[in-house]
Amino acid sequence: MIITRWQAPVVPSKEQVHMILESEGLEPYDEVYEPQMKVQDHRHPFAEVRIIVSGEMIFNISGNQFVLRPGDRVEIPANTKHSHVAQGAQGCVCVCAQRAI
Repeated sequence: MIITRWQAPVVPSKEQVHMILESEGLEPYDEVYEPQMKVQDHRHPFAEVRIIVSGEMIFNISGNQFVLRPGDRVEIPANTKHSHVAQGAQGCVCVCAQRAI
């Protein structure tokens, strides 16, 4: 997994995140999570790229837990067991994409 923390003082908008992923040849889509919504352990036959637009999300990837905040990005390799939960009272909005292996 690769985690990239957003370092700039201004967080990118959802439209800017879409442009970032499209510039990498990916087809981004939005996911919206209600507060405390949990996605149980699962795997994909593709690599998953996810950038947080608003809110926070706690990830568990192969036993490693971490929090992603607006602007942060995670790339999860194909066939890697992972789960996540929206943290906080406001829920979480993410832009995601799939990368073929």
